[in-house]
Amino acid sequence: MLTDAPPRKANRAVFSESDRSRTLDLPQDGRWLTISQSIESAMKSETTADVRRVCAEFLGATSEFYKVPACGIRVLAARPLRVREHWTSELFGDYSPETMLIRVWMRTAVRKEVTSFGTFLSTLCHEFCHHLDYQKFEFHDSWHTRGFYERAAALYHYARGTPLKKLFWVPVAGGRWRIDWPRTIRSGKTNAASV
Repeated sequence: MLTDAPPRKANRAVFSESDRSRTLDLPQDGRWLTISQSIESAMKSETTADVRRVCAEFLGATSEFYKVPACGIRVLAARPLRVREHWTSELFGDYSPETMLIRVWMRTAVRKEVTSFGTFLSTLCHEFCHHLDYQKFEFHDSWHTRGFYERAAALYHYARGTPLKKLFWVPVAGGRWRIDWPRTIRSGKTNAASV
């Protein structure tokens, strides 16, 4: 994962605020784990309508907890694939602040197979965090900052019932950052072994 470059002047303060905000309040009762398990079960049916229904339940529960307006959800089939001369990219999900609509794709772009539950839930949490940026934190934009990725990871791990890993960051050109995955994974194994 790579962060966005900081804006030149306009919105730099809000960008920095997003980058510094690394935590997210979470309920203390594990209430979203049951709903996320229902999403996993619905994905096995391979029916977008079933998956959409439980995703809407998840988004309703998270919106209620954070006291923000509920957002809509569309669950679509195969991910869009963009092919250029030297690269290819897939769109896993997106969020429209104007319509407060999340779109997630549940099938891979090339083989059209149902995506893994972890990838799908991570995408849903990521897009919901864009919704929170606009509706709860009142940011004028929703950037991919270190803080954004850490808030999305907290939501994902809580909803999945898995331990939160500390993310380690490495600076790259242009004021951007990337996750140091080997160090992050090693740290997670160390924490799990010490529990």
